[in-house]
Amino acid sequence: MENQIKQILNRQNSGLDTKLPIKIVQFGGGNFMRGFTDYIIDKLNKETEWKGGIVNLQATPNGSIQKMEEQDNVYTLFTRGIKKGEIHDEKQVISAIQKSVNPYSDYDEFLALAKEEELEFVFSNTTETGIAYDETETSYEGPHRNFPAKLTVLLHERFKHFNGAADKGLRIIPCELIEDNAFALREIILKYAQLWNLEDRFVQWINQYNYFHNTLVDRIVPGYPKNDAGSYEDQLDYEDQMMVVSECFLLFVIQEAGNLNERIPFNKINEQILVVDDIQPYRLRKVRILNGGHTLMLAPAILSGQETVKESIDNPFIGKFLSNAIFNEVNPTLGLDEAELKNFAEEVFDRFRNPFIKHYLASIALYFVSKFKVRVLPSLLAYVETKGKLPVNLTFSLASLIRFYQGSFGEKALPLNDEAGIIAKFKEIWTNEDYEKVAELALSEALFWDTDLTQVEGLNTAVAKALYEIDHHDMETAYNNFVEFNS
Repeated sequence: MENQIKQILNRQNSGLDTKLPIKIVQFGGGNFMRGFTDYIIDKLNKETEWKGGIVNLQATPNGSIQKMEEQDNVYTLFTRGIKKGEIHDEKQVISAIQKSVNPYSDYDEFLALAKEEELEFVFSNTTETGIAYDETETSYEGPHRNFPAKLTVLLHERFKHFNGAADKGLRIIPCELIEDNAFALREIILKYAQLWNLEDRFVQWINQYNYFHNTLVDRIVPGYPKNDAGSYEDQLDYEDQMMVVSECFLLFVIQEAGNLNERIPFNKINEQILVVDDIQPYRLRKVRILNGGHTLMLAPAILSGQETVKESIDNPFIGKFLSNAIFNEVNPTLGLDEAELKNFAEEVFDRFRNPFIKHYLASIALYFVSKFKVRVLPSLLAYVETKGKLPVNLTFSLASLIRFYQGSFGEKALPLNDEAGIIAKFKEIWTNEDYEKVAELALSEALFWDTDLTQVEGLNTAVAKALYEIDHHDMETAYNNFVEFNS
Protein backbone atom coordinates (compact mmCIF):
# COMPACT_ATOMS: atom_id res chain seq x y z
CA MET A 1 0.00 0.00 0.00
CA GLU A 2 1.42 3.35 -1.02
CA ASN A 3 2.06 5.97 1.69
CA GLN A 4 1.57 3.33 4.37
CA ILE A 5 2.78 4.57 7.75
CA LYS A 6 5.62 2.35 8.96
CA GLN A 7 5.86 1.12 12.53
CA ILE A 8 8.98 1.99 14.52
CA LEU A 9 11.23 -1.06 14.78
CA ASN A 10 10.95 -2.86 18.13
CA ARG A 11 11.42 -6.35 19.55
CA GLN A 12 7.82 -7.42 19.13
CA ASN A 13 7.42 -6.53 15.45
CA SER A 14 10.88 -7.94 14.65
CA GLY A 15 10.19 -11.24 16.41
CA LEU A 16 13.29 -10.83 18.59
CA ASP A 17 11.77 -10.56 22.05
CA THR A 18 13.70 -13.41 23.73
CA LYS A 19 15.40 -12.13 26.88
CA LEU A 20 19.11 -12.89 27.26
CA PRO A 21 21.16 -13.01 30.48
CA ILE A 22 23.36 -9.95 30.98
CA LYS A 23 26.94 -11.06 30.31
CA ILE A 24 28.43 -7.87 28.86
CA VAL A 25 28.63 -4.24 29.93
CA GLN A 26 29.51 -1.98 27.04
CA PHE A 27 30.91 1.51 27.55
CA GLY A 28 29.91 3.44 24.46
CA GLY A 29 27.21 2.45 21.99
CA GLY A 30 28.20 4.54 18.99
CA ASN A 31 28.36 3.51 15.35
CA PHE A 32 31.53 1.44 15.64
CA MET A 33 30.38 -0.66 18.57
CA ARG A 34 26.98 -1.33 16.99
CA GLY A 35 28.60 -2.36 13.70
CA PHE A 36 31.43 -4.32 15.30
CA THR A 37 31.19 -5.83 18.80
CA ASP A 38 27.37 -5.85 18.98
CA TYR A 39 27.29 -7.52 15.55
CA ILE A 40 29.76 -10.17 16.78
CA ILE A 41 27.80 -10.89 19.97
CA ASP A 42 24.56 -11.02 18.00
CA LYS A 43 26.09 -13.58 15.65
CA LEU A 44 27.29 -15.67 18.60
CA ASN A 45 23.78 -15.61 20.06
CA LYS A 46 22.16 -16.69 16.79
CA GLU A 47 24.70 -19.26 15.57
CA THR A 48 26.07 -20.92 18.73
CA GLU A 49 24.79 -22.24 22.04
CA TRP A 50 26.43 -19.31 23.83
CA LYS A 51 23.83 -16.71 24.79
CA GLY A 52 24.68 -13.32 26.20
CA GLY A 53 23.02 -9.95 26.44
CA ILE A 54 24.64 -6.53 26.44
CA VAL A 55 23.94 -3.49 28.60
CA ASN A 56 24.83 -0.40 26.61
CA LEU A 57 26.16 2.50 28.71
CA GLN A 58 25.99 6.07 27.47
CA ALA A 59 29.62 7.19 27.24
CA THR A 60 29.34 10.97 27.66
CA PRO A 61 26.99 13.33 29.55
CA ASN A 62 25.87 14.87 26.25
CA GLY A 63 25.08 11.55 24.58
CA SER A 64 21.61 10.17 24.12
CA ILE A 65 20.35 6.62 24.44
CA GLN A 66 16.71 7.62 24.18
CA LYS A 67 16.30 6.49 20.56
CA MET A 68 17.84 3.09 21.32
CA GLU A 69 15.38 2.60 24.19
CA GLU A 70 12.47 3.72 21.98
CA GLN A 71 13.37 0.88 19.60
CA ASP A 72 13.84 -1.69 22.40
CA ASN A 73 17.59 -1.53 21.60
CA VAL A 74 17.23 -3.28 18.24
CA TYR A 75 18.44 -1.77 14.98
CA THR A 76 19.28 -2.64 11.39
CA LEU A 77 22.85 -3.22 10.25
CA PHE A 78 23.57 -2.88 6.52
CA THR A 79 26.81 -4.64 5.57
CA ARG A 80 28.10 -3.50 2.19
CA GLY A 81 31.31 -4.00 0.26
CA ILE A 82 33.30 -6.50 -1.77
CA LYS A 83 34.29 -10.03 -0.76
CA LYS A 84 36.65 -11.96 -3.04
CA GLY A 85 35.83 -9.60 -5.90
CA GLU A 86 32.03 -9.95 -5.57
CA ILE A 87 29.58 -7.30 -4.37
CA HIS A 88 28.27 -8.11 -0.89
CA ASP A 89 25.14 -6.25 0.26
CA GLU A 90 22.94 -7.52 3.10
CA LYS A 91 20.90 -6.28 6.04
CA GLN A 92 19.98 -7.79 9.41
CA VAL A 93 18.39 -6.74 12.68
CA ILE A 94 20.81 -6.76 15.63
CA SER A 95 19.24 -7.63 18.98
CA ALA A 96 22.14 -8.35 21.36
CA ILE A 97 21.68 -5.15 23.41
CA GLN A 98 19.10 -5.82 26.14
CA LYS A 99 18.92 -2.35 27.61
CA SER A 100 20.68 1.02 27.56
CA VAL A 101 21.60 2.89 30.73
CA ASN A 102 22.61 6.51 31.28
CA PRO A 103 25.11 6.39 34.19
CA TYR A 104 24.84 10.17 34.63
CA SER A 105 21.08 10.31 35.23
CA ASP A 106 20.51 6.70 36.40
CA TYR A 107 23.58 6.16 38.56
CA ASP A 108 21.96 3.60 40.85
CA GLU A 109 20.98 1.51 37.84
CA PHE A 110 24.58 1.69 36.67
CA LEU A 111 25.88 0.52 40.07
CA ALA A 112 23.34 -2.31 40.12
CA LEU A 113 25.03 -3.85 37.09
CA ALA A 114 27.87 -4.92 39.38
CA LYS A 115 25.47 -7.41 41.00
CA GLU A 116 24.59 -9.24 37.76
CA GLU A 117 25.34 -12.90 38.44
CA GLU A 118 26.35 -13.83 34.88
CA LEU A 119 28.23 -10.64 34.01
CA GLU A 120 31.63 -11.60 32.65
CA PHE A 121 32.80 -9.13 29.99
CA VAL A 122 33.43 -5.41 29.54
CA PHE A 123 33.74 -3.97 26.04
CA SER A 124 34.54 -0.34 25.38
CA ASN A 125 35.11 2.18 22.64
CA THR A 126 35.41 5.64 24.14
CA THR A 127 37.83 6.99 21.47
CA GLU A 128 41.59 7.04 21.90
CA THR A 129 41.27 9.86 24.49
CA GLY A 130 38.90 7.77 26.61
CA ILE A 131 41.62 5.63 28.18
CA ALA A 132 43.15 8.42 30.21
CA TYR A 133 43.64 9.30 33.87
CA ASP A 134 41.78 12.34 35.19
CA GLU A 135 43.33 13.44 38.46
CA THR A 136 40.38 15.77 39.12
CA GLU A 137 38.15 12.71 39.75
CA THR A 138 39.22 12.77 43.38
CA SER A 139 36.07 11.23 44.89
CA TYR A 140 34.82 7.66 44.73
CA GLU A 141 31.28 9.03 44.72
CA GLY A 142 29.85 9.30 41.22
CA PRO A 143 28.72 9.81 38.62
CA HIS A 144 32.14 10.20 37.02
CA ARG A 145 32.95 11.70 33.63
CA ASN A 146 36.05 9.59 33.13
CA PHE A 147 35.62 6.09 31.63
CA PRO A 148 38.35 4.31 33.68
CA ALA A 149 36.94 5.94 36.83
CA LYS A 150 33.47 4.58 36.07
CA LEU A 151 34.92 1.14 35.37
CA THR A 152 36.90 1.20 38.63
CA VAL A 153 33.72 1.89 40.58
CA LEU A 154 31.85 -0.88 38.74
CA LEU A 155 34.62 -3.37 39.52
CA HIS A 156 34.84 -2.29 43.14
CA GLU A 157 31.07 -2.59 43.65
CA ARG A 158 31.25 -6.10 42.18
CA PHE A 159 34.19 -6.95 44.43
CA LYS A 160 32.21 -5.84 47.50
CA HIS A 161 28.95 -7.52 46.51
CA PHE A 162 30.54 -10.90 45.84
CA ASN A 163 33.13 -10.57 48.63
CA GLY A 164 36.08 -10.81 46.24
CA ALA A 165 34.99 -14.15 44.74
CA ALA A 166 37.53 -15.48 42.27
CA ASP A 167 34.87 -16.46 39.73
CA LYS A 168 33.26 -13.01 39.67
CA GLY A 169 36.17 -11.19 38.09
CA LEU A 170 35.57 -9.72 34.63
CA ARG A 171 37.30 -9.89 31.27
CA ILE A 172 38.11 -6.40 30.02
CA ILE A 173 38.26 -6.14 26.21
CA PRO A 174 38.72 -2.50 25.13
CA CYS A 175 38.46 -1.53 21.46
CA GLU A 176 40.12 1.89 21.65
CA LEU A 177 42.82 2.40 19.01
CA ILE A 178 45.87 2.67 21.24
CA GLU A 179 48.67 0.17 21.67
CA ASP A 180 48.33 -2.18 24.67
CA ASN A 181 44.92 -0.67 25.34
CA ALA A 182 43.90 -3.13 28.06
CA PHE A 183 47.18 -2.82 29.96
CA ALA A 184 46.91 0.97 29.81
CA LEU A 185 43.37 0.75 31.16
CA ARG A 186 44.45 -1.55 34.01
CA GLU A 187 47.17 0.87 35.09
CA ILE A 188 44.64 3.70 35.32
CA ILE A 189 42.22 1.56 37.32
CA LEU A 190 45.01 0.83 39.80
CA LYS A 191 45.77 4.57 39.98
CA TYR A 192 42.17 5.28 40.95
CA ALA A 193 42.29 2.50 43.52
CA GLN A 194 45.27 4.27 45.07
CA LEU A 195 43.73 7.75 44.76
CA TRP A 196 40.53 6.61 46.48
CA ASN A 197 42.33 4.50 49.12
CA LEU A 198 40.53 1.30 48.11
CA GLU A 199 41.36 -2.00 49.84
CA ASP A 200 44.57 -3.90 49.11
CA ARG A 201 42.36 -6.96 48.65
CA PHE A 202 40.56 -5.17 45.82
CA VAL A 203 43.87 -4.46 44.08
CA GLN A 204 44.83 -8.12 44.48
CA TRP A 205 41.43 -9.18 43.11
CA ILE A 206 41.92 -6.93 40.05
CA ASN A 207 45.35 -8.38 39.37
CA GLN A 208 44.51 -12.04 40.05
CA TYR A 209 40.94 -12.59 38.94
CA ASN A 210 40.25 -10.01 36.22
CA TYR A 211 41.67 -10.51 32.75
CA PHE A 212 42.79 -7.60 30.57
CA HIS A 213 42.91 -8.39 26.85
CA ASN A 214 44.80 -6.07 24.50
CA THR A 215 43.12 -5.82 21.12
CA LEU A 216 43.50 -4.73 17.53
CA VAL A 217 40.22 -3.83 15.81
CA ASP A 218 39.55 -2.98 12.19
CA ARG A 219 36.27 -2.26 10.45
CA ILE A 220 34.97 0.87 8.74
CA VAL A 221 31.55 1.76 10.14
CA PRO A 222 30.27 5.00 8.56
CA GLY A 223 27.15 4.76 10.72
CA TYR A 224 23.76 6.29 9.95
CA PRO A 225 23.58 7.07 6.21
CA LYS A 226 22.32 10.64 6.64
CA ASN A 227 23.18 11.65 3.07
CA ASP A 228 21.35 8.70 1.54
CA ALA A 229 18.85 7.68 4.20
CA GLY A 230 15.94 7.46 1.77
CA SER A 231 17.46 4.65 -0.28
CA TYR A 232 18.05 2.62 2.89
CA GLU A 233 14.59 3.33 4.30
CA ASP A 234 13.06 2.08 1.05
CA GLN A 235 14.55 -1.35 1.80
CA LEU A 236 12.76 -1.60 5.16
CA ASP A 237 9.11 -2.20 6.00
CA TYR A 238 9.58 -0.45 9.35
CA GLU A 239 11.03 2.82 10.60
CA ASP A 240 14.56 2.65 12.02
CA GLN A 241 16.23 5.80 13.30
CA MET A 242 19.26 3.86 14.55
CA MET A 243 20.25 1.92 11.42
CA VAL A 244 23.98 1.56 10.81
CA VAL A 245 26.03 0.96 7.65
CA SER A 246 29.29 -1.02 7.80
CA GLU A 247 31.81 -2.44 5.39
CA CYS A 248 32.10 -6.24 5.09
CA PHE A 249 35.66 -6.56 6.36
CA LEU A 250 36.10 -7.32 10.05
CA LEU A 251 39.27 -8.02 11.98
CA PHE A 252 39.33 -8.53 15.75
CA VAL A 253 42.68 -9.64 17.20
CA ILE A 254 42.54 -10.32 20.95
CA GLN A 255 45.48 -11.11 23.18
CA GLU A 256 44.96 -14.36 25.05
CA ALA A 257 44.51 -14.36 28.80
CA GLY A 258 42.86 -17.16 30.76
CA ASN A 259 41.56 -19.39 27.95
CA LEU A 260 39.25 -16.80 26.42
CA ASN A 261 37.68 -19.11 23.80
CA GLU A 262 36.47 -21.38 26.61
CA ARG A 263 34.44 -18.48 27.99
CA ILE A 264 33.16 -17.02 24.73
CA PRO A 265 33.40 -19.12 21.53
CA PHE A 266 34.69 -16.58 19.03
CA ASN A 267 36.21 -19.50 17.12
CA LYS A 268 32.75 -20.97 16.44
CA ILE A 269 31.61 -18.21 14.06
CA ASN A 270 32.91 -17.48 10.58
CA GLU A 271 34.58 -14.15 11.25
CA GLN A 272 38.21 -13.07 11.36
CA ILE A 273 38.45 -13.06 15.17
CA LEU A 274 41.88 -14.21 16.28
CA VAL A 275 42.75 -15.00 19.90
CA VAL A 276 46.55 -14.96 19.96
CA ASP A 277 49.44 -14.79 22.41
CA ASP A 278 50.99 -11.76 20.68
CA ILE A 279 49.03 -9.18 18.67
CA GLN A 280 52.09 -7.21 17.54
CA PRO A 281 52.65 -9.13 14.27
CA TYR A 282 49.04 -8.42 13.31
CA ARG A 283 49.43 -4.75 14.18
CA LEU A 284 52.55 -4.64 12.02
CA ARG A 285 50.69 -6.40 9.18
CA LYS A 286 47.89 -3.83 9.31
CA VAL A 287 50.27 -0.85 9.42
CA ARG A 288 52.50 -2.07 6.58
CA ILE A 289 49.83 -3.49 4.23
CA LEU A 290 46.59 -1.62 4.86
CA ASN A 291 47.84 1.75 6.05
CA GLY A 292 51.06 1.38 4.08
CA GLY A 293 49.12 0.53 0.93
CA HIS A 294 47.14 3.76 1.16
CA THR A 295 50.30 5.75 1.74
CA LEU A 296 52.62 4.23 -0.85
CA MET A 297 50.12 4.61 -3.70
CA LEU A 298 49.07 8.14 -2.69
CA ALA A 299 51.55 10.30 -4.60
CA PRO A 300 51.66 8.16 -7.79
CA ALA A 301 47.84 8.11 -7.80
CA ILE A 302 47.40 11.86 -7.27
CA LEU A 303 50.08 12.66 -9.85
CA SER A 304 48.20 10.34 -12.23
CA GLY A 305 45.01 12.37 -11.76
CA GLN A 306 43.10 10.03 -9.42
CA GLU A 307 40.89 11.42 -6.65
CA THR A 308 39.69 8.44 -4.60
CA VAL A 309 41.10 5.13 -3.36
CA LYS A 310 38.62 3.15 -5.47
CA GLU A 311 39.53 5.08 -8.64
CA SER A 312 43.17 4.41 -7.90
CA ILE A 313 42.88 0.67 -7.33
CA ASP A 314 40.68 0.35 -10.44
CA ASN A 315 43.22 2.25 -12.55
CA PRO A 316 45.29 -0.36 -14.47
CA PHE A 317 48.60 1.39 -13.79
CA ILE A 318 48.09 2.29 -10.11
CA GLY A 319 46.41 -1.04 -9.33
CA LYS A 320 49.33 -2.99 -10.80
CA PHE A 321 51.86 -0.69 -9.13
CA LEU A 322 50.27 -1.20 -5.71
CA SER A 323 49.98 -4.95 -6.22
CA ASN A 324 53.65 -5.22 -7.16
CA ALA A 325 54.67 -3.13 -4.17
CA ILE A 326 52.64 -5.09 -1.60
CA PHE A 327 53.12 -8.64 -2.83
CA ASN A 328 56.71 -8.38 -4.03
CA GLU A 329 58.28 -5.84 -1.66
CA VAL A 330 56.23 -5.35 1.53
CA ASN A 331 55.00 -8.88 2.33
CA PRO A 332 58.45 -10.53 2.05
CA THR A 333 59.77 -8.24 4.83
CA LEU A 334 57.11 -9.08 7.44
CA GLY A 335 58.21 -12.55 8.53
CA LEU A 336 54.66 -13.93 8.69
CA ASP A 337 53.03 -16.87 6.94
CA GLU A 338 53.06 -16.18 3.19
CA ALA A 339 49.54 -17.50 2.54
CA GLU A 340 48.15 -15.53 5.47
CA LEU A 341 49.76 -12.33 4.19
CA LYS A 342 48.45 -12.97 0.68
CA ASN A 343 44.89 -13.45 1.95
CA PHE A 344 45.08 -10.33 4.09
CA ALA A 345 46.42 -8.24 1.20
CA GLU A 346 43.67 -9.49 -1.11
CA GLU A 347 41.09 -8.50 1.51
CA VAL A 348 42.69 -5.07 1.73
CA PHE A 349 42.40 -4.65 -2.03
CA ASP A 350 38.70 -5.61 -1.81
CA ARG A 351 38.28 -2.91 0.82
CA PHE A 352 39.98 -0.36 -1.42
CA ARG A 353 37.50 -1.29 -4.19
CA ASN A 354 34.42 -0.88 -2.00
CA PRO A 355 31.92 1.07 -4.16
CA PHE A 356 29.89 2.10 -1.12
CA ILE A 357 32.71 4.09 0.53
CA LYS A 358 34.23 7.17 -1.11
CA HIS A 359 37.72 7.65 0.38
CA TYR A 360 39.42 10.74 -1.02
CA LEU A 361 43.18 10.69 -1.55
CA ALA A 362 43.42 14.29 -0.36
CA SER A 363 42.31 13.17 3.11
CA ILE A 364 45.06 10.54 3.22
CA ALA A 365 47.62 13.25 2.33
CA LEU A 366 47.31 14.76 5.82
CA TYR A 367 50.78 14.55 7.45
CA PHE A 368 51.96 12.54 4.46
CA VAL A 369 55.67 12.53 5.36
CA SER A 370 55.06 11.25 8.88
CA LYS A 371 52.76 8.50 7.57
CA PHE A 372 55.33 7.44 4.97
CA LYS A 373 58.08 7.35 7.61
CA VAL A 374 56.07 5.02 9.85
CA ARG A 375 54.16 2.93 7.32
CA VAL A 376 56.33 2.57 4.21
CA LEU A 377 59.95 3.50 4.92
CA PRO A 378 60.52 0.53 7.28
CA SER A 379 59.48 -1.84 4.46
CA LEU A 380 61.87 -0.13 2.04
CA LEU A 381 64.78 -0.37 4.46
CA ALA A 382 63.94 -3.96 5.45
CA TYR A 383 63.85 -4.96 1.79
CA VAL A 384 67.30 -3.43 1.20
CA GLU A 385 68.65 -5.25 4.23
CA THR A 386 67.24 -8.66 3.30
CA LYS A 387 67.53 -8.54 -0.50
CA GLY A 388 70.66 -6.39 -0.90
CA LYS A 389 69.01 -4.16 -3.51
CA LEU A 390 66.46 -1.35 -3.77
CA PRO A 391 62.73 -2.18 -3.97
CA VAL A 392 61.75 -0.57 -7.27
CA ASN A 393 58.12 0.21 -6.42
CA LEU A 394 58.74 1.57 -2.92
CA THR A 395 61.61 3.69 -4.26
CA PHE A 396 59.36 5.11 -6.99
CA SER A 397 56.74 5.83 -4.31
CA LEU A 398 59.34 7.72 -2.26
CA ALA A 399 60.40 9.75 -5.28
CA SER A 400 56.74 10.51 -6.07
CA LEU A 401 56.29 11.82 -2.52
CA ILE A 402 59.26 14.17 -2.96
CA ARG A 403 57.78 15.36 -6.27
CA PHE A 404 54.36 15.78 -4.62
CA TYR A 405 55.80 18.26 -2.12
CA GLN A 406 56.84 20.59 -4.92
CA GLY A 407 53.23 21.70 -4.51
CA SER A 408 51.93 21.60 -8.08
CA PHE A 409 51.94 19.23 -11.04
CA GLY A 410 51.31 20.70 -14.45
CA GLU A 411 48.63 23.29 -13.83
CA LYS A 412 47.18 21.47 -10.84
CA ALA A 413 47.78 22.54 -7.23
CA LEU A 414 48.44 19.53 -4.99
CA PRO A 415 46.72 19.00 -1.60
CA LEU A 416 49.66 19.72 0.73
CA ASN A 417 48.43 19.42 4.31
CA ASP A 418 51.37 18.98 6.64
CA GLU A 419 53.37 20.77 9.31
CA ALA A 420 54.46 24.22 8.18
CA GLY A 421 58.12 23.38 8.74
CA ILE A 422 57.99 20.33 6.45
CA ILE A 423 56.23 22.22 3.66
CA ALA A 424 58.71 25.11 3.98
CA LYS A 425 61.71 22.77 3.89
CA PHE A 426 60.46 21.08 0.72
CA LYS A 427 59.84 24.49 -0.85
CA GLU A 428 63.45 25.38 -0.10
CA ILE A 429 64.70 22.07 -1.52
CA TRP A 430 62.74 22.58 -4.74
CA THR A 431 64.47 25.91 -5.45
CA ASN A 432 67.16 23.62 -6.90
CA GLU A 433 66.80 22.54 -10.51
CA ASP A 434 69.24 19.63 -10.38
CA TYR A 435 67.44 16.36 -9.59
CA GLU A 436 70.52 14.83 -7.95
CA LYS A 437 70.69 17.80 -5.58
CA VAL A 438 66.96 17.69 -4.84
CA ALA A 439 67.20 13.98 -4.08
CA GLU A 440 70.24 14.47 -1.85
CA LEU A 441 68.67 17.30 0.16
CA ALA A 442 65.32 15.53 0.56
CA LEU A 443 66.78 12.15 1.50
CA SER A 444 69.26 13.56 4.00
CA GLU A 445 66.73 15.73 5.84
CA ALA A 446 66.35 14.43 9.40
CA LEU A 447 63.19 16.52 9.84
CA PHE A 448 61.50 14.15 7.40
CA TRP A 449 62.94 10.72 8.18
CA ASP A 450 64.88 10.94 11.49
CA THR A 451 67.82 9.48 9.56
CA ASP A 452 70.03 10.17 6.54
CA LEU A 453 68.67 8.11 3.66
CA THR A 454 71.55 9.08 1.38
CA GLN A 455 73.47 6.39 3.26
CA VAL A 456 71.28 3.74 1.56
CA GLU A 457 73.40 2.57 -1.36
CA GLY A 458 72.05 3.70 -4.73
CA LEU A 459 68.95 5.40 -3.33
CA ASN A 460 70.02 8.96 -4.17
CA THR A 461 70.71 8.11 -7.82
CA ALA A 462 67.51 6.08 -8.15
CA VAL A 463 65.31 8.82 -6.68
CA ALA A 464 66.93 11.44 -8.92
CA LYS A 465 66.22 9.25 -11.96
CA ALA A 466 62.59 8.80 -10.91
CA LEU A 467 62.16 12.55 -10.39
CA TYR A 468 63.50 13.22 -13.89
CA GLU A 469 61.14 10.67 -15.43
CA ILE A 470 58.11 12.00 -13.52
CA ASP A 471 58.79 15.54 -14.78
CA HIS A 472 59.31 14.51 -18.40
CA HIS A 473 56.63 11.86 -18.99
CA ASP A 474 53.17 10.80 -17.85
CA MET A 475 53.30 8.77 -14.62
CA GLU A 476 52.87 5.35 -16.20
CA THR A 477 55.64 5.97 -18.74
CA ALA A 478 57.83 7.42 -16.01
CA TYR A 479 57.31 4.31 -13.92
CA ASN A 480 58.02 1.93 -16.80
CA ASN A 481 61.21 3.84 -17.66
CA PHE A 482 62.26 3.72 -14.02
CA VAL A 483 61.66 -0.03 -13.83
CA GLU A 484 63.73 -0.55 -16.97
CA PHE A 485 66.50 1.65 -15.54
CA ASN A 486 66.63 -0.53 -12.41
CA SER A 487 66.39 -3.90 -14.17
